[in-house]
Amino acid sequence: MVRQVRHGAAAVKVQYRSASGQAVDTTLDRAALAELTEVLPVREFRWHQGQKHYSGWYWSSTMQGHVVYESRLELARILLADFDPDVTAIASQPFRLIGANGTRIFRHVPDILLEMSDGGVMVVDVKSPDKRGDPNVKALMEWTRHTVGLRGWAFEEWYGAPIDLVANVRFLAGYRRRSVIDETLIPAVRDAASGPMAVIDLERSVTRADPVLIRPVIMHLLWSEELATDLTRPLDGLSIVAPRLSGKAG
Repeated sequence: MVRQVRHGAAAVKVQYRSASGQAVDTTLDRAALAELTEVLPVREFRWHQGQKHYSGWYWSSTMQGHVVYESRLELARILLADFDPDVTAIASQPFRLIGANGTRIFRHVPDILLEMSDGGVMVVDVKSPDKRGDPNVKALMEWTRHTVGLRGWAFEEWYGAPIDLVANVRFLAGYRRRSVIDETLIPAVRDAASGPMAVIDLERSVTRADPVLIRPVIMHLLWSEELATDLTRPLDGLSIVAPRLSGKAG
């Protein structure tokens, strides 16, 4: 019997855990994207005293559910993905890739899978900046980039983002749920934000409520990107906000 030789995406094995917890073994060409965006983490997470990485669960407004992370740096990338209106699905530790590069066999679990609004897919590996020049990391990243590219997916090596940007998005994430704000004030804030103005001026222009209640609504609208501001600078009452032509549901 002649053994069929597989090429391209068909030659790459993919292992993942379905939403129901079932172990799935398939190939990259056959893996269903609809399942991959709803998978359980392919690796078991364990917490113990003295561990080097800070792991946990983040409630994602994009997924309306929890996404696991293995480090604070990984959490930062998930936060930015959750904030991005072009991201429609986020999966963490989504699958294990197994494939060959010459005589070397790679087995690798990418950190994050992102589905985009245009139908594209982004696979993300998060690494500490001090790993950027590591030859083993570089070889793994290049193999992963080439491998997911066989499926037509994009790949991102992520080594961090500007401190102020991450800090601002992390702060705004505290207002991602409508349950923490007075939803009845959203229309009034939308109407008052007719043009660029400082946060404190926007608060004062909404006279029907205490400014203490208005600011959380402004922060929520910044999170949902109905309002825009410069997030590369520290966010405060003097930050200039303005309506955005299009945003995401908040």
